[in-house]
Amino acid sequence: MKILDKYIVKTFATTFLTVFVILFLIFILQTVWLFIAELAGKDLDILLILKFLLYKMPSLVPLALPLSVLLSSIMTFGDFAENYEFAAMKSSGISLKRALHSSTIFILILTIATFYFANNIIPFAEYKFVNFRKNIAQKKPALAIVEGQFSTVGFYSIKVEKKKGENGNFLEGVTIHKKSTIGEGNKTVIKAKTGELVSNENTNLLKLVLHDGNYYEDVIPKNYADRNKYPFAKANFKTDVINIDLNKLNNVDINDESVTNTDNMLNINQLIYTLDSLNKNYKKEILSFSDNIYQRTGVNTTIKKNAIINTINSDVLQELNKQQKIEIVNAAINTITSTNFSIDGSKMEIDFKKRIINSHLISLNDKFVISFSCILMFFIGAPLGAIIRKGGLGLPIVFAVLIFIIFHFINTFGKKVAEEDGIHPFLGCWMSTMVLLPLAFLLTYRATNDIGLFNLENILMPIQKFFLKFIPSKKGD
Repeated sequence: MKILDKYIVKTFATTFLTVFVILFLIFILQTVWLFIAELAGKDLDILLILKFLLYKMPSLVPLALPLSVLLSSIMTFGDFAENYEFAAMKSSGISLKRALHSSTIFILILTIATFYFANNIIPFAEYKFVNFRKNIAQKKPALAIVEGQFSTVGFYSIKVEKKKGENGNFLEGVTIHKKSTIGEGNKTVIKAKTGELVSNENTNLLKLVLHDGNYYEDVIPKNYADRNKYPFAKANFKTDVINIDLNKLNNVDINDESVTNTDNMLNINQLIYTLDSLNKNYKKEILSFSDNIYQRTGVNTTIKKNAIINTINSDVLQELNKQQKIEIVNAAINTITSTNFSIDGSKMEIDFKKRIINSHLISLNDKFVISFSCILMFFIGAPLGAIIRKGGLGLPIVFAVLIFIIFHFINTFGKKVAEEDGIHPFLGCWMSTMVLLPLAFLLTYRATNDIGLFNLENILMPIQKFFLKFIPSKKGD
């Protein structure tokens, strides 16, 4: 049995590593395609590109690993069944359940390693990846600006004719359109003969120093009829300095990185600690909001209950004239409107904090889902391969891709709904497992009991008997 166990686990491990490497390379190519705008045409040396991909690669493991386990399980055990190796094992008294022992131990070790990887390596790599993208702009700020075309950086759209210098910091023919904050298009244009990008690695600000230029700004008259005259203001300058937030260079919102995305950079202990703080802050925010709304009602808690009842029973408005009644009603309407605005604003803030909590809970559960998916995919793929009795890269790929698409779609859908507080984050993360776990039990049961995937005779025989009733039998039969 030791020889057989070594043979099975060696075959499975070899197939798994081969499939994993191929799929991992495919996902790396997909990553290059997604970030091609940040990598191509910006004079990045090969070392920076490799470092960029190195920090991104660990986050691809949760995508490649379940599919690799599933596909290698179907291929390995399908090949055993196709070559009658399982038949030889059964003739020797070795059941499929016993044949799965060595591979199951391999999968359990892989699950533990995956959990460690998801809890330690992926958060660290995500942290390094986000900061590396920012550091590229700090060390080589000119990479954010491409020659001959407009590059959007924050509230500025910048175009340069030529870049010079070792890092491309010296610019010629600079044209800048400043975006309006009131949504009326670009009202300000700055043109300069030369410019220089100056950055400091210790700060998040980039200085754009312009020399020998003009400043144009459209003036919007108060009188609408005068707007057709297209008035504008013009000024000349020898030197002008524009400060740009470096976080905008990578199209990364600093608030998103520092609040909503930090859950991807934390391990389980850090997530539990952060969730405790977030929940306390969330409860405190709700109590503060309820107290604030209560104070807006103008109800004095020191008033006795009998006094409140007497006030309600008496018609206060009866002794007031019409104008006073209108003023009181208007004041009440204004108070209600103001309260509604306050409720809407507070609701948005509370919902945002709830989404942050949900995002952290999703990251916490996802570390367990990633590791458990190895076990799930193995107990779907191994019995499925033994049932269909097909190895190689034909039918196994079809089944593997179909099952993985279902798993990935449900997993993504559940996380999105959970993040928006549609369902509990635990249910959102484990929804895909809950859907496919019965399939794993069913396939394992049918494979260990030598039952086919589909018993077509049980379906076709009743249909055949039904139609035979309408066919006249021959004489003498």
